[in-house]
Amino acid sequence: ISVDPSGDNLPAGSGNAMAGAKVYEAKCASCHGADGKSGKGLADPVVGGLDTLTSAKPVKTVGSFWPYATTLFDYTRRAMPLDAPQSLSDDEVYAVSAYILKLNGIIDDGDEMNAKTLPKVKMPNQDGFVSDWPLE
Repeated sequence: ISVDPSGDNLPAGSGNAMAGAKVYEAKCASCHGADGKSGKGLADPVVGGLDTLTSAKPVKTVGSFWPYATTLFDYTRRAMPLDAPQSLSDDEVYAVSAYILKLNGIIDDGDEMNAKTLPKVKMPNQDGFVSDWPLE
């Protein structure tokens, strides 16, 4: 079930932001907010926070903090939604990952995420980490 930063162990399947918007609305928005920026105290935001990490009040989101898009897939597949972890299909996880990446301005609307494209996504804070993973 583990997916590393290089994408090893990503499953077959695919999704884009348009499909992900439907999954997000049905299974994520109630905790993370309709815009991904406000979770009504239930969950951390997944959108926003760019250029805040060195400020007095950093906002750590998928877009501002997370180093790899594959981490988004891995975490979402393992732990979300909170009330039914591991209930999303692989296509739904790819789609909602694409939607969250799109909301953060990292990918475009029509970009398809799959086992080949997801590891190639360059996250804004990717160079802000030192990896313990043995990347080739």
